[in-house]
Amino acid sequence: MSAEVVTQFVAASRTVEVVEEQPFYIPMTGPAARPRRSLKHDDTFIVLDSHGDIGASAGGPDGLFNCDTRYLARLELVLDDLQPLLLGSNLRDDNSALTIDLTNPDIYRNGRIVLQKDLLHIVRTVFLWRGTAYQRIGLQNHGDRPASFELTLLFDSDFADLFEVRGERRPRRGTGASKLLGPTDVLFEYRGLDDTQRTTGLHFDPRPTRLSVNAATWQLELEPHHTKSLFVAVSCNRPQTLKPVRFFPAMLAHRREMRACTAGAASVETSNNIFNEVLCQAMADLNMLMTDTPQGRYPYAGIPWYSTTFGRDGLITALQMLWIDPRVARGVLRRLAHFQAKATDPLADAEPGKILHEMRGGEMAALREVPFAQYYGSVDSTALFVLLAGHYFERTGDVETLLELWPAIEAALEWIDGPGDPDHDGFVEYQRASEQGLANQGWKDSYDAIFHADGTLAEGYIALAEVQGYVFAAKQLAARCALRLGKPDKVRKLEAEAKALAARFEDAFWCEELGTYALALDGAKRPCKVRTSNAGQLLFSGMIREDRARKVAADLLRPHFFSGWGIRTVALGEIRYNPMSYHDGSIWPHDNALIVLGLARYGLKHSVAHVFKGLFEAATYMDLRRLPELFCGFRREKRRGPTLYPVACAPQAWASATPFTLLEAALGIEFDVARSEIRLRNPHLPAFLNEVVLRELQLGSSSVDLRIRRHGNDVALEVLRTRGQIQVSIVLAH
Repeated sequence: MSAEVVTQFVAASRTVEVVEEQPFYIPMTGPAARPRRSLKHDDTFIVLDSHGDIGASAGGPDGLFNCDTRYLARLELVLDDLQPLLLGSNLRDDNSALTIDLTNPDIYRNGRIVLQKDLLHIVRTVFLWRGTAYQRIGLQNHGDRPASFELTLLFDSDFADLFEVRGERRPRRGTGASKLLGPTDVLFEYRGLDDTQRTTGLHFDPRPTRLSVNAATWQLELEPHHTKSLFVAVSCNRPQTLKPVRFFPAMLAHRREMRACTAGAASVETSNNIFNEVLCQAMADLNMLMTDTPQGRYPYAGIPWYSTTFGRDGLITALQMLWIDPRVARGVLRRLAHFQAKATDPLADAEPGKILHEMRGGEMAALREVPFAQYYGSVDSTALFVLLAGHYFERTGDVETLLELWPAIEAALEWIDGPGDPDHDGFVEYQRASEQGLANQGWKDSYDAIFHADGTLAEGYIALAEVQGYVFAAKQLAARCALRLGKPDKVRKLEAEAKALAARFEDAFWCEELGTYALALDGAKRPCKVRTSNAGQLLFSGMIREDRARKVAADLLRPHFFSGWGIRTVALGEIRYNPMSYHDGSIWPHDNALIVLGLARYGLKHSVAHVFKGLFEAATYMDLRRLPELFCGFRREKRRGPTLYPVACAPQAWASATPFTLLEAALGIEFDVARSEIRLRNPHLPAFLNEVVLRELQLGSSSVDLRIRRHGNDVALEVLRTRGQIQVSIVLAH
């Protein structure tokens, strides 16, 4: 993701020096006046406030967006020029629609009340489908006399690039126009500097009493207890001759498609109703973020800033979801293989074999005002691609897809051993190839995220600890794939390289005085001796020695790391620790999820349960029971919830997948395709879960329903139903 950084202000006496903003900074200038809600369908998303308006209140990235361009910047409902009163707003459980309940304020004319408050019930229902935002405005008069009033929708479009919405400034823009197409339609047009024509079409039903290029007004007379509906459809790049599908048929089609897309995944139900709500919201968010692409379904990273293909995010989300629905991984792998870099391009940080970081479809990306049209500036996506491909094959036994992906896997391995290791020291490193690129290219990509113990920033080619772990695991998994494909020489080579990397890493990264591994090596090969969660992700890779793994794990559960809600990115006491920062002391659910998988790998199931409990209890305080991208790392206090981070994306794919990863780690779920066996290795449920039921857990063409019950520190397994040939067992190993 693009770096999230904080502009620094250094005060000396009465003089203030303003440090220049870092590239792609996301500003936060004030609080949101109204809470925001978002919906998404494929490449289109919408951000509205709690009243269902766009652009009517300060502090939010409102709008209807398609392919990184804002197609609608304002859509505000007023009654006789007054804002209605909010009763409440709710997302449907499946995220298919947002419903807002409003009522009228006291409406005066000529100094007299003509409509008392709370007589009109106004229901706005909004959903997205196929590049169009649909809205129904339902009106009901609960008074005992007719209600006469004007309802107006105010609207506008600016065709701002997403990076402009985020705060980037442009010296020049394209040209726009607006026009009436008749008594029910308005068209906004914009020809960008990229010579692309973009249009926003608004269609109103029934015909407004008055229609201009920025307002639609209905003069309404509503009898007592009568109802009326108004409809508006806002379409991105719809041909003028093509009318949008009507509201109710479109809504039914949208919901049918959503149900069809979710069929085939395993389902989870537990004895804890609140955790069930967390899981349901997480799955609904993941399904909303999934996008149909030519290569398969892909989880877009997050709303609003990252609703596009991100390599690292997609790979980690697919890894987290692999046990529930391996089809996600197949779509991610095929799409990233399709866009794998074929040539060197410094502006895009591209080199042959490298896996995509992000791609953008807006005007600024097309003009290379930002480098993200197809941008490859992540040091870890390439190793994660190989790692996920290996895990996908072990989960599914899908040789056909493995054969399809194998050329991309080999190209990725060649990048890892070649351009990915520019000084040939055996570690994968990064340094941006262009000043327009991201300064830091691991998952902690803030400008200040990689630093030494004295606070100085690491410079030169940087080798991150967790990336070496990804490479180790990727080579081990690729070796097992090569064995299946009958490539014994490749097997021996990859296994030897993984073993040598593990030994080399221990020598270079272990810091005895810290009792953990360095965050990174800088360009002079000096270790960044800082306690960070990066060391925790080494547990996930399985690269590090058993004795040291246990030291790392114990440190992560001490108070300087574990806040009570989760594990911080940087330990309290480190010089750059800041619990309100993006990467230097905050808590990221997905980071904790990968650490928890590592704790399970090393048999530390009580530690798994401890982190699981903290994150679950954090989710109970969150809006919609939804874990956000990150939250602040302040210490947990009695009778208080966690502190939110102001510009965190929600939903965010890898945060949404985290509850499922926590459950996977607790149960120790393993799949053995060759033996048609599902194993639960050292299963241990946290105290808040007495029972877990898994249904339609797939292995090849077979599936099983399971019930796992907790009895103190032990569990009992019951097979409820099987389809096909499948075995289930519990493995107790220490």
